[in-house]
Amino acid sequence: MSSPSVRQGALLRGGAAALLTAALTLAAHALGGGGLPSGPAAVQLLLVAATVGATATALPRTGDVRLMALLLTAGQLAGHGILSAAAHHAHAAPAPPWAMAAAHLAAVLAGAALISAGDRLCRALSRVVRRTLVRIPPPVSIGPAAAVGGADQPLFSSLMLASSLSHRGPPVAG
Repeated sequence: MSSPSVRQGALLRGGAAALLTAALTLAAHALGGGGLPSGPAAVQLLLVAATVGATATALPRTGDVRLMALLLTAGQLAGHGILSAAAHHAHAAPAPPWAMAAAHLAAVLAGAALISAGDRLCRALSRVVRRTLVRIPPPVSIGPAAAVGGADQPLFSSLMLASSLSHRGPPVAG
C-alpha cells in the first residue's frame, strides 16, 4: 500500500494535469485563432480534463516528463477535437493548421515541464519538512487525584498536618 505522502503527490499531480489540460487547451486554441467554447463543448472539455487528471492520479510514474507530456498530448488532442467540432469556428477566422499545432505543442511541453518540476519540488520540500520537524513527546498522563473524604475526627487531620511540618530553622537573630 502506498504511503499518504505518495498518495497526496499523486492527487496534486492529477489535479494539476486536469487544470492544465483545460486551461492550456483553451489558451492554445484561442491563441491559434479559435474561440472559447460554450455549452456542450465546455462540458465535454471539462470531462476530458477530469479524465486526464484521474489517469495522472492513477498512473504511478506520471512525475516523469515524458509520460506527463504523453498524457497531456492526449488531453490536448481530445480537447482540440472537441473545440474544433464546436460551432464557434464559424465566428472566428481559422488559423493555419501549423499555428494551431504549434500552440498545442507549446502548451503540452510547458504543462509537462511545470507539473514535473512541481512534483519534484513538492517531494523535496516534504522530505525537508519531515526531517526538520521536531518530534514532541506525548504529554505525561497524570492519574486521577486521590479524593479526600470526610474524616471522623476533623481535628485529627489538622494535627497530622501540623506535626508533619518542620519548625526547625536557623536561630532567630535577637
